[in-house]
Amino acid sequence: MSASFASALHAAREAAASQHYPHGALYVVATPIGNLADITLRALHVLGLADAVACEDTRHTQALLRAYGIDKTASQLIAVHQHNEAQAAQTIVERLQQGQRIAYASDAGTPAVSDPGARLVAAVRAAAQPVVPLPGASSVTTALSVAGVAEGSGFVFAGFLPAKTTERETAVLALAQETRAVVLLEAPHRIEALAQALAALGGRKLTVGREMTKQFEQITDVAAAELPAWLAAEASRTRGEFVLVLHPAPAAPAAADGERVLALLLQELPLKTAVKLAADITGAPRNTLYEQALALKNSEPRRPESA
Repeated sequence: MSASFASALHAAREAAASQHYPHGALYVVATPIGNLADITLRALHVLGLADAVACEDTRHTQALLRAYGIDKTASQLIAVHQHNEAQAAQTIVERLQQGQRIAYASDAGTPAVSDPGARLVAAVRAAAQPVVPLPGASSVTTALSVAGVAEGSGFVFAGFLPAKTTERETAVLALAQETRAVVLLEAPHRIEALAQALAALGGRKLTVGREMTKQFEQITDVAAAELPAWLAAEASRTRGEFVLVLHPAPAAPAAADGERVLALLLQELPLKTAVKLAADITGAPRNTLYEQALALKNSEPRRPESA
């Protein structure tokens, strides 16, 4: 433990010790996604206070706790991962019913979002035991905060797309018309396959976050079609964990918009010129607008011939 974290533990006690921490409660603790300094004071206090720490990987969490100067014996660490979560949840519920405080931390970030933890939380709540969230680092909100997504568009958290090629490509096609931002996660050994699938989205903007909060953090904007080439340009770009924000698809103009604009332009311009400008303004197909223009022209009342 460095002197800086010794100070942090002292600060945690000063800031958080006077608060109420009920017995028999599960504390869902967000941990850093890379930078150890991103731990919260309340998380430090609760991790030290807890009778046991449930975690995705006991070795990883033990190393994390020791980095902060928090000592837990091997018997105080409970493995809770995707292969044993249902069974481990029952063990934890029994310990909570005995009045123990148990903290749960996944390997990184906020538990039960993409990592394990949701089944555990559901089991504890079903047993009528309290669940206390300790917010903190999240790769999802970290990436969104620097993506510059338009305010009010909202977002969808898709997490990891399917590993099988056909299923992954189908999932990407489903995102093609999504008018909200989409947050994706990917591991280094699968990022190139994901990039090939996302390339089908053409010019759709992606914000790519690699090694977020770590020493070699990299954040860049790239068109979906260009992502494979961007990854291939430097060997280091395929290393580390990835968070990608797929920006919202432009809203498709309503068919009525193109026809309305076209009708206004036809009052002042020749047919071909009006069609071209209407297509440029609305994005509507030029052939469709041309047919509409002919129909509008044919429907105009004929002027009486002069005597």
